[in-house]
Amino acid sequence: MTTMKTELKEWRLNRQVSLSGLVELMLLGSLIVGSWFNLQRQLDLVSHDVALLLERQKDLCVKLDTLQEKTISHEYRLQTVENAAGR
Repeated sequence: MTTMKTELKEWRLNRQVSLSGLVELMLLGSLIVGSWFNLQRQLDLVSHDVALLLERQKDLCVKLDTLQEKTISHEYRLQTVENAAGR
């Protein structure tokens, strides 16, 4: 009779350990899934920021090209004025 009670207690202990292990696994799984979703959201934000940065860089390149063309034009005009004044 005492052997039966001891076996029953051991089974309960094992069941409780298994239940706590299952709960820990579920919590670990939820943490992993939550972290993955958080990383995906952060990657989306970084992707958006990089796309915006590239767009701004293209705009800046266009403005710099325009400025370079104007600078070259002004240099030729200045050269022409200096040559005309030197004659």
